[in-house]
Amino acid sequence: MTDALPGFDRHRRLLFTVAYEMLGSVADAEDAVQDTWLRWSQADRSDVVDERAYLVRVTTRLALDRLRSARAQRETYVGPWLPEPLLADVPSAGPDPADAAEIGEQVSLALLVVLETLSPVERAVFVLREVFGMPYAEVAGVLDRSEAAVRQLGHRARSHVEARRPRFGTDRRAQREVTERFLAACAGGDVEALLAALAPDAVLVTDGGGKVKAALRPIAGAEKVARFLVATTATGLAAPGTEVQTADVNGLPALVARQDGRPFLVASLVLVDGLVAQVLVVRNPDKLRGLDRVDLGSRG
Repeated sequence: MTDALPGFDRHRRLLFTVAYEMLGSVADAEDAVQDTWLRWSQADRSDVVDERAYLVRVTTRLALDRLRSARAQRETYVGPWLPEPLLADVPSAGPDPADAAEIGEQVSLALLVVLETLSPVERAVFVLREVFGMPYAEVAGVLDRSEAAVRQLGHRARSHVEARRPRFGTDRRAQREVTERFLAACAGGDVEALLAALAPDAVLVTDGGGKVKAALRPIAGAEKVARFLVATTATGLAAPGTEVQTADVNGLPALVARQDGRPFLVASLVLVDGLVAQVLVVRNPDKLRGLDRVDLGSRG
C-alpha cells in the first residue's frame, strides 16, 4: 500500500477536480477520490501503463455513479440547487496552466449550474474534453465507449452548454472591483448603487436548502433583485461579529461572509459588459462547511 501512495498523490489534485466538476460537491468529490485510492491501493498495478489515465477512469466512473444517485435526491431539494463553493485555487490538468480568468470561467459556479442540465455521461465527456482537454480517444477509454459515440456526446454537450453558459465579458481586475462595489452596496442597503451595478434583466438564485431563509424561486429583474438583496442580505452583513470579504471562489472573485468566523453566505457574480447579470447566493450551511477545509495546494 505504501508503494501505491506516491503514484496516487501525483494525480490527487487532478482527481479531486474531475470529481468536483462532475458532482458540484466538495464532500462527494473527496469521497470519490478516497474510493479511488482504496481501489488503487488494493489493485494489481503491474499491468498499469498510464497511472493518470487509470486513476481518472476510476474516479470518473465513481463520480458518474454518485451523480446518478444525487440527481434523484435533488428532485426533493427545497428551492434552487447550487453547487458547493470551492474556496481554493483550481488546478489545470495540462503542463501549461491556462490564464487565471479562463480557468475561473471553466470551473465557475455559473458553469457548474449549466452542467447540471446535461445527462451524467454528457457531463463527463464535457468535463474531460472541454475542461481538461483530454483527446476523444482517451475520453472514450475512460467511459468505455467508442470514440465516435464520445464525439457525438461531446458535440451535443458543447452545443447545449454554449447556448446556456454566461458570457464573461469582464477581466479579472474589473470583476473584483465590481464585486467590491456590489458588496458595499449590499452592506449599506443602497438600492440605487445596486441598480447601477445590475443588468436590467439580472437574475438572483439563492440556495438555502430549506435550512435557512432563501428565495424558493429565481428572482428576475434588476429592481426586484436589488430590493430582495437589501431586505434579506444587508441586515446579516451588518450584524455584529460579521466579517465580509472578497475572495476567490471557484477561481473568480466572490463575496464570502462569516459570522464569528463561520461562513454563512457566499455570493458569486456573473458579469457581462461590466454589469452583474447573475447573482448566485449559497446559504445552505451544509455547503459552506468545507470552505476552509479544502486545500488543493497541498495535493498537487
